[in-house]
Amino acid sequence: IALKDEFPLLQALLRQASGDGSPYELLGRRRSGGMFPVEVTVAPLRLKREGSYTIILRDITLRKQAEEVLQEAEAKDLKTRQLEQTLKELQQTQLQLVHSEKMSSLGQLVAGVAHEINNPVNFIYGNLNYVEDYVQDLMDMVSCYRQEMAVPSAKVLAKSKTIDLDYLMEDLPKIVTSMRGGAERITEIVKSLKDFSHHGGASLKFVDLHQGLESTLTILRGRLKEKARRPEIRVTRQYGDLPKVECYPGQMNQVFMNLLTNAIDALEEKWEAQETAAERNGGSPFIPQIVVRTTLVKGDRVQLHISDNGVGIPDHVKRRMLDPFFTTKPVGKGTGLGMAISYQIVVERHHGSLNCVSTPGMGTRFLIEIPVAQTTPQAAPTLSQDAALKTHSEK
Repeated sequence: IALKDEFPLLQALLRQASGDGSPYELLGRRRSGGMFPVEVTVAPLRLKREGSYTIILRDITLRKQAEEVLQEAEAKDLKTRQLEQTLKELQQTQLQLVHSEKMSSLGQLVAGVAHEINNPVNFIYGNLNYVEDYVQDLMDMVSCYRQEMAVPSAKVLAKSKTIDLDYLMEDLPKIVTSMRGGAERITEIVKSLKDFSHHGGASLKFVDLHQGLESTLTILRGRLKEKARRPEIRVTRQYGDLPKVECYPGQMNQVFMNLLTNAIDALEEKWEAQETAAERNGGSPFIPQIVVRTTLVKGDRVQLHISDNGVGIPDHVKRRMLDPFFTTKPVGKGTGLGMAISYQIVVERHHGSLNCVSTPGMGTRFLIEIPVAQTTPQAAPTLSQDAALKTHSEK
């Protein structure tokens, strides 16, 4: 090798050599004329004669090539991470658009349905007062006739027997009362639909979370009640003394709906399996239950627990629970957006946390925690979705 072109630099290195053996990189020239990288280590010799040095030259071509390969790999890895981040941001944007469109469509649908239902219900409900009065007047008149006509005609006796007048007079007030109860039930359902879908634009509001939970449970009552081959799903409410919480009401109701619907699905799946096992082994089937509990923590945060004793969530499913469009449900029964949307609403929109504790075969518990007030929000978590949704398996 020849270092002729680097002689001035080499001489400077010799003058500055301090003995620490620090290497320098220079370019060497092969006899063939090609250039290659050289690592030069210069150190003075401890001899009586000054100006003596040990010079070690090392061909570092292979190392440089390896470094270039490593740099290229790191650059590709960086680009891959950037692409993954871009893809995740696009997925999040898509998720937000889907959620916004879904809530907008739901709001429009509910507004239309509520309007169409309210008109006839108000007509029925308003006229029930008159019906009750008229029925009572007619019954009083019949009683009066019976008292005044000590010996009714044969025609009257025959008609009374045909219509079973005594039973009719006893049952008619009950029918009117049940009609009033039905009208009140329809009014309650319409109000629950309005409360569920109402999200007041983009504004935060202080609301009663218990009212949101009750509205959601009212909407789901049809799925909770007893069915042909399944007992009623018991819902135990353990409500704490909560203040009104600042939140986006419609979005929080969406979270309640997602978690409660998942709980019902898990209970029905376990019931089908347990029912088959009970029929085969002669055992007793389990009783499906959901527990909804709320507590105030440290005066400035609220916790909501939604638990079930259903099939539980396997570990491989928990790891992908927040992936958009991931679902274990049959086609047509799930979009795979429920948990991803719930995460965004709780963690990103309300600066809270969403935790899951589940044991396969035993059940699942979701814990939501959000601040009472959003006016001075904490910084949103910077963790990834997989890290932010803490999942545990109880032993």
